[in-house]
Amino acid sequence: MNAKKVSESMVEMRELVLPNDANILGNLLGGRLLHWIDVAGAMAASRHAQSIVATVSIDSVEFKHPVKVGEMVLLKARLTWVGRTSMEVLVDVCSENYLTGKTMFTNRAYLTFVAVDENNKPVPVPGLILETEEEIRENQEAIKRREQRLLRRNASAGANCG
Repeated sequence: MNAKKVSESMVEMRELVLPNDANILGNLLGGRLLHWIDVAGAMAASRHAQSIVATVSIDSVEFKHPVKVGEMVLLKARLTWVGRTSMEVLVDVCSENYLTGKTMFTNRAYLTFVAVDENNKPVPVPGLILETEEEIRENQEAIKRREQRLLRRNASAGANCG
């Protein structure tokens, strides 16, 4: 299985914020944005793995600025780390007022996906070729985020709903 460059699986996705996507203040609903973030991240992970992927976690979601009805949302997704069957994807989100051309960074999220087969069993993914200093830095930070996720998972292993 050949390793792939980060650029080979990058995804850019645009959505128009319609009234049905907004709260009573006319701002994009956080849940709708999370849905779009998950879709963009899954497409990048699927392109890398050439496989179906399942979302394992969404963490480090930051909401910087609201997005208004009538604005466009630009989501840029790229891989930051890969393991044997799992991948971390960074999704950056910007809003764009297409009438004025003004763009604003609004959100960032890190998601973890696992590649699966038709029986929902994990399958290996290609390695990740890091070409730029930014990709190397993101990869090193991704390793730290993964360690934190594993610690949280282990800490909650005994939790129950009863």
